[in-house]
Amino acid sequence: MRATATEHDADADHDEEIRGVARFLRERSLRLATAESCTGGLMAAMLADLPGAGEILDSAFVVYSPQAKQTVLGVQRRTIDSFNLTSEPVAREMALGALRIGGVNLAIANTGVTDDVDPRIPAGTQCFAWVFRLGGVGQDAVYSETRRFEGDRSRIRAEAARYALKRIAHYGAQADRAPRPAESQASPQASPPAPDPAGLER
Repeated sequence: MRATATEHDADADHDEEIRGVARFLRERSLRLATAESCTGGLMAAMLADLPGAGEILDSAFVVYSPQAKQTVLGVQRRTIDSFNLTSEPVAREMALGALRIGGVNLAIANTGVTDDVDPRIPAGTQCFAWVFRLGGVGQDAVYSETRRFEGDRSRIRAEAARYALKRIAHYGAQADRAPRPAESQASPQASPPAPDPAGLER
């Protein structure tokens, strides 16, 4: 089946969005590590499709199982037990682990569900975290949010990956306004809100 003109236009728009993300990363000298569960490496793949991706993409950790999240990225078992795998606290620990292991200045993480596998979590719920290194180790700005996407597995995963990348600029602007380590000993960090099944942005 041939793609329609509308589908081609949508693909072109999506490609331009990702190119915009790449420009932002280069302009800010940001080097990225991704920590991906539900998206399964799609965030890294979208950037890797672009020429010169090696300047901005350092590493990608695909940690699908609870065990991988713990052994590879250092997610705490008590965090999983307390908040569920599909939760912002787990996403934040994933991102912090990727930042630490990669030695980069930006990490983004995703964890979520595409199907009705958990009666407590609506299908399409995706949790994200973005961590910007402001100075030395432990001086980080951490942000997180929960969204809900609709569609089949492929569409939910692709939309979630694209959303995570597009939000880098939004949270990068917030990190720019955060107190620098010399100004404050405390790192700005989003409070751990409960998952938002309605997908309303926080």
